[in-house]
Amino acid sequence: MPFARLTTATTPTAHIGLGLAAVGRPGYINLGRDEDLGDDRSVETLRARTHELLDAAYAQGVRYFDVARSYGRSEEFLADWLDRNPGRNDVVIGSKWGYTYTAGWSTDAEKHEVKDHSVQTYDRQRAESAELLRDRLDLYQIHSVTPDSPALTDKELHARLAEAAAQGVTVGFSTSGPAQADAIRAALEVTVDGEPVFRTVQSTYNALETSAGPALAEAHDAGLTVIVKEGMANGRLADAHAPDALKAVAAETSLGCDAVALALVLRQPWVGVVLSGAATTNQLASNLHAAVVDLTDGHLSRLAELAEEPRTYWQRRGQLPWH
Repeated sequence: MPFARLTTATTPTAHIGLGLAAVGRPGYINLGRDEDLGDDRSVETLRARTHELLDAAYAQGVRYFDVARSYGRSEEFLADWLDRNPGRNDVVIGSKWGYTYTAGWSTDAEKHEVKDHSVQTYDRQRAESAELLRDRLDLYQIHSVTPDSPALTDKELHARLAEAAAQGVTVGFSTSGPAQADAIRAALEVTVDGEPVFRTVQSTYNALETSAGPALAEAHDAGLTVIVKEGMANGRLADAHAPDALKAVAAETSLGCDAVALALVLRQPWVGVVLSGAATTNQLASNLHAAVVDLTDGHLSRLAELAEEPRTYWQRRGQLPWH
């Protein structure tokens, strides 16, 4: 299983991956993105930016790369990079299906993506992902499962997913929203012929949103690899926007707020991979310092006080503008 070589590796950055949500399309909800990307967000400019990030990440030991059908051209950009670097066979590629990108390369579209977890969408997007990534696709995840998602009860879909697993693709799911824990526990019960369907779970977990932690620990104990997304809370934990307590801990470690925020995630014993969502190579380099941050019990105690009530956190996230 490809994730085995990631989660058992011993290099400092082995447990940090790179997600391409912020650079695969011109609009996204991360704070500070206008300054990060500037005005030129043409397809070719973002393709070059993505390749620059992938080169830097690979050179610094990152081996897991995360894309999705709804991240604009992220799969295409990654596929181009893989074609240009045929010798880099040690990378692990994960993508997601379930949202369709609808913004037409615009930052002010009325809707940037549309969610649909039907079998028909799976069939279409699975073919689209396969056309671009071919045999390099290691992990395919349902995008943003919630407790009411039909993907948790659709037996025909489960059979399709089991078929993909039999063909060598690891099957997983991601979660979002204030009831992530409920979605995770429901997904752990999904089986085909008595065998669990899902082998990975990707959830939001950070200093402000810790509610999924106990369920992620249960998923880990059940044998799933846990991937953490939005460890920076869409920029709310970056230096410019960070709470005072995080800034104080960062000053004491002589590293950035981003490194401390991601290090906090890495300290969780159930974490397999935490994603960097860097939009610049400087951000990426700073994020990767998370692997060497030394957090004391005092630091952890102060950072634990930052956690928000889940509905408050997700309401605020839902109000972030698309930049």
